[in-house]
Parts: sequence; structure tokens; C-alpha cells
Amino acid sequence: MNSTQVLFFTLGAYFDTGLLKYLFFLILLCLYVLIVGSNVLLIVVICVNRSLHEPMYMFLCSLFVNELYGSSSLFPFLLVQILSDVHIISVPLCFLQIFCLYTYAGVEFCNLAVMSYDRYLAICHPLQYHTLMSLKKVALFIAAAWITAFLTVVTTTSLSFSLPLCGNFINKTYCDNYSIVKLACSDTTVNNIYGLINMALIVFVPVGLILYTYMRILKVCFSGSKQTRQKAVSTCTPHLASLVNFCAGCVFEIIQSRFNMSSVPRLFQILLSLYFLTCPPLFNPGVYGLNVSEIRSVCKNLFLKSH
Repeated sequence: MNSTQVLFFTLGAYFDTGLLKYLFFLILLCLYVLIVGSNVLLIVVICVNRSLHEPMYMFLCSLFVNELYGSSSLFPFLLVQILSDVHIISVPLCFLQIFCLYTYAGVEFCNLAVMSYDRYLAICHPLQYHTLMSLKKVALFIAAAWITAFLTVVTTTSLSFSLPLCGNFINKTYCDNYSIVKLACSDTTVNNIYGLINMALIVFVPVGLILYTYMRILKVCFSGSKQTRQKAVSTCTPHLASLVNFCAGCVFEIIQSRFNMSSVPRLFQILLSLYFLTCPPLFNPGVYGLNVSEIRSVCKNLFLKSH
């Protein structure tokens, strides 16, 4: 059996839940509505209010757009699969899902890296900040984050799509590249090497930049004034919380994909694999909406005006 003969993949992580599937459907639907509502609200708040047309909020807007992109790549599919009796996905749709989910992860890391660089400039070079981080540069950084992720994932997906396959069973609730590569009949050395390069480009480089910028920020905080430390804590805490939350989700997904999880309850396996696609889109609007005073005050004013 080769790639031209495989017309669909069977998703083996689903199991019969009886009438509970309607409860799971309702829970997922509520989560998706909450994700869309909270992220769209903050995007609109940032775009409509001229006082928020600053670099930090533009980067946040890019982050929220990516949360919508990632969750919309998965939730509608999950909602259909929960109610379905046959859990299959066509080959083109499977690779489209891989592309969307991997670009979501890549853009997320790149966005967080750019945001950490922005905080570094604001805290360590406050006088030159608006010169170093003009709106033109903001647009360039946002475009670079998205384009870098898209280009690296296009190559990964293309290499996997060309593989001859010896099966069509994926033990997941959605498609992922590693599961496809494991089905290959031919040598996958090129895929593995490029996978490592890809991970270095969109994971290790952004995380390395984040660690470097925070080391510089900490150095300035220890030698700076109390006001500088307060500014660093107020603006960096939400960013660090977002980074830790997303990295934890990615680690859960890697563990669940790479290691034998047969001793772990199936429902828990599913929850682990869905963490990085459900929690960050829910967590980020909450943590930024509540902790960033400017966004919080604008949202509060909008709420009061509506009443």
C-alpha cells in the first residue's frame, strides 16, 4: 500500500462513550465559543482603541489571531468526530490539519519570542524604545513570525505527503506529522533530519531568544530602581505565564506521541494531547485581559457603557 492508495486515515483514539458523547460535544462547543468570544473581544478592543495602538498590543493582537487560527483548525473537526460513528479523515484534510496545527505552534513560539524582545527594549532601553520599535518594525516582526512558521511547515508537510505508506491507522484524535511518518514504508532519514532542523528554527531559536532577553531584563532589574522592577514584573508576568503554559502543552504532546502510554487511561491521553490546542487559547485572553491594566480598563469601560 502506498500513498496514492491511501484515501483516508482511521483515527483510533476515539472510543464509544454512548450518550455521554452529547455531553462531551456540549462541553467542547462551550469551550470553542468561549475561545472565539474572548479572543475576538480582545482583538476588537485593541484594534478599535487608538490608545492601544502600541507595539506590545499589536503583538498581543497577533497572538490572539493565532489562538483563533489554532483552535479553529481543531475544534470544528473534533465536534464532528464526537458525534460520528466512524472516525476517519481524508488524506488531503489530514495534511491540511497537520499544516494548520504545526503553523499554529510555530507562530506561537515566534510571537512569544518577538514579545520578549519588545519587553527587553521597553525595560532595558526605554529612551530609545519608540525608535527601536516603530510601527513599521512591528509589522515586519509580525510578518516574519508568521512567514517563518508557514515556510518551515510547508516543507515538513510536503516531505511527509510524498512518503509511501504501509497503513492508515493513527492512534490519535487528530492528524499529526509523527504518526504519518511512522506509517512510511520507505526510509525516513530526510524527514527526521528536517524535523530536527524545523524544531530548531521554530522552537529552540525562539526559546533561546526568550531566555537571553529575560537574562538581560533580570540584570537590569537587579541594578535598576524599584519602579523598573515593578514595570518588569507587571509586563513580563503574563508573558512568562503564557510561555510556560504553552511549553507545558507541547511537552505533554511530545510525551504522548513518543512514548508508550498504554498504561495511562485513554481519556487522560486525549486530554494531554489536546492541552496545547485548548488551554493557551483560553488562558492567554484571560491572563492578558486581567493582568494588563490598559486592556482591563478599556474592557471595563466598554462593559459599563453597555449597561
